[in-house]
Amino acid sequence: MGRPQVIRYGIQLPVQSQSTLYAEPWEAVAGPGDLLAIARTADRAGFDYVACCDHVAIPRRLASAMSTVWYDPVATLAFLAAATERVRLLSHVAVVGLRHPLLTAKQYATLDHLSGGRLILGVGAGHVREEFEALGVDFERRGAVLDEVVDALRVALGRDEFPEHHGKLYDFEGLGQQPRPAQDRVPLWVGGSSPAAVRRAALKGDGWLPQGDPRERLPDQIARLGRLREEAGLTGPFTVGAITEPLYAGEPGWEVGRRTLTGRPEALAESLRAYRAMGVRQIQVRFRSRSRAELTDQMAVFGEEVAPLL
Repeated sequence: MGRPQVIRYGIQLPVQSQSTLYAEPWEAVAGPGDLLAIARTADRAGFDYVACCDHVAIPRRLASAMSTVWYDPVATLAFLAAATERVRLLSHVAVVGLRHPLLTAKQYATLDHLSGGRLILGVGAGHVREEFEALGVDFERRGAVLDEVVDALRVALGRDEFPEHHGKLYDFEGLGQQPRPAQDRVPLWVGGSSPAAVRRAALKGDGWLPQGDPRERLPDQIARLGRLREEAGLTGPFTVGAITEPLYAGEPGWEVGRRTLTGRPEALAESLRAYRAMGVRQIQVRFRSRSRAELTDQMAVFGEEVAPLL
């Protein structure tokens, strides 16, 4: 028998996005120093990636729920790249349809070059109508826009200094961009759990980032990914992801919410191994915490005591 597949683990960074759905109270007064400490902890604790979200501007009608705190992913990940050595840098997710693909390619190729090839480009369709309207992009056709942008980015982030793309929305050739990405092929993961997003991930991506699917929904989604790829004759490497329930290693002694997985490392690992059995190859974890120190302690315990059991 072969060795069991390794399941990797990454983290969506706190502080850089502060939706009321998941932000902890301490994040409201946190800043760049906290982000640095958390990213360095991830680097030391064996996390595969740190991730940053993407919103350009939040309309007033959504601000009370989403907040207006959304750091720019390219600037944030470049800032953290200089302070880390091995952890990968994931945009989860970049709403790449808001920008011309040559502009996106210039930004992320530079990030990959500067970081020594640590970029994972996660992309998604977006959901805030006003952002699209303000930037002059058709919100209703954002799925079709994303499909073409992904195709254009495949070329623009490839090896050719003068990428060429001829599509319905974007048309370019004879325009050189240096520096090129350090990686021969920048991994492109597609985010979202709608039927269109799953299909896009299967046919155009190197991986899939679900959007809040509970674990009981994942087997059907993963089976559909497999069917779509098989029907299309796609056999290359493909990374299936999952976002876990909130975690707290040990007995919290405070109210962490009924969905939070708690307990000794062995119990947490046993629960998380169920994802591997489904075919998941990377999990995104999020820890309950009351301070930066408690979060980094949780991350260190996870890396040292839980991850080896996965």
